[in-house]
Amino acid sequence: MSPTPTPIEIREVDLAEVRYNDDGLVAAIVQDVDTRAVLMMAWMNAETLRMSLEQGRTVFWSRSRSEVWRKGDTSGDRQFIRSAHYDCDGDTLLFMVEQEGNGACHTGSYSCFYRAFGSDDVTTASPGPA
Repeated sequence: MSPTPTPIEIREVDLAEVRYNDDGLVAAIVQDVDTRAVLMMAWMNAETLRMSLEQGRTVFWSRSRSEVWRKGDTSGDRQFIRSAHYDCDGDTLLFMVEQEGNGACHTGSYSCFYRAFGSDDVTTASPGPA
């Protein structure tokens, strides 16, 4: 059974706390709600942040393609937001998600953080679901 999108309440007071960089973007960290593994980092603008909260799925801004992309629309590896947070400075977002499919990385890995400094073993550097 596929996870269900759960929209997050949008409050203007919260959105006003988000600090975008000179390109109008804010860093978004995505973490697995069950395993607590950090899955990926991507960029959001004001539009994709609002879309993510409204739709209950992660939506990002692609800097390389200069376009909106909803995680998993092509790969099937969708992310269903369970909670959304902003840090004390408002310049980084954190999304706790239920990850569907193989994982978050475009390489097919569960996490984008599958390579560890000082190690050639990528399997120990890729925290995945137990």
